[in-house]
Amino acid sequence: MNTTLITGASSGIGEAFARRFAALGRNVLLVARSEDKLVSLCNELGRINSIRAQYVAMDLSKSDSPARLFEETEKRGLVIDMLINNAGFGSMGEFANLDLARELEMIDLNVKALVDLTYRFLLPMRARKHGTIINVASTAGFQPVPFMATYAATKAFVLCLSEALWEENRPHGVHVMALCPGVTDTNFFEAAQIEMPPMRSSQSPEDVVDTALRGLARGKSHIVSGWTNLLMIESERLVPRSFVARIAGRALRPHFGDGDKDTSVGKEAKDK
Repeated sequence: MNTTLITGASSGIGEAFARRFAALGRNVLLVARSEDKLVSLCNELGRINSIRAQYVAMDLSKSDSPARLFEETEKRGLVIDMLINNAGFGSMGEFANLDLARELEMIDLNVKALVDLTYRFLLPMRARKHGTIINVASTAGFQPVPFMATYAATKAFVLCLSEALWEENRPHGVHVMALCPGVTDTNFFEAAQIEMPPMRSSQSPEDVVDTALRGLARGKSHIVSGWTNLLMIESERLVPRSFVARIAGRALRPHFGDGDKDTSVGKEAKDK
């Protein structure tokens, strides 16, 4: 049974992907930590769209979770011909004042789990000569971001990995693409009890999904969601990276540089 697997699917961009592909008649397998949300969403999608919506409640930051998820898809007889790696989370604040265990957990989820899942599901896609992988990166992955240092670094990794795999797998019929949204209308900032970064506009999760589908149709290695985000990224290429870091630090320091709190939050509360 051909199925789209979406991680971080209980809210935000992940939920928007689930709703869009279900509306297009695709079966979905939704993965997140919140079982109650997954049950409700699967019931709704299956009832409205007459597709098969399944779920796995799982914390992908645990080291054995990607392997267990892959094994579960095989047990269910699912052919995962599209993988959307959306699960992840971020933190804001001075790196030296954040909780180290939480920063390492972020790397485990945003990087390690994504690599693990990409590898496991890529191999059968290559064998079938068909498949799609969307890795959700961020506009933060294009430059150093003080006070979001680890998060931005993980997204830079996702962006570079995806672009490299795009080229490697084109001859094998598998399309790998990085999706790079900016600030998105989810409850991330509310859940983290922080203000939205200054001078930043936001998009809806549905707009971000529209961008992803356009990128797939064009065979892109990566795509930036939102014209203002794209213009910002292109303008930053014209100046030294140290200058970009200084400007970002100057803008964010009054908001996140007090060093008093760890504002990390799960991506089930935030998608970016």
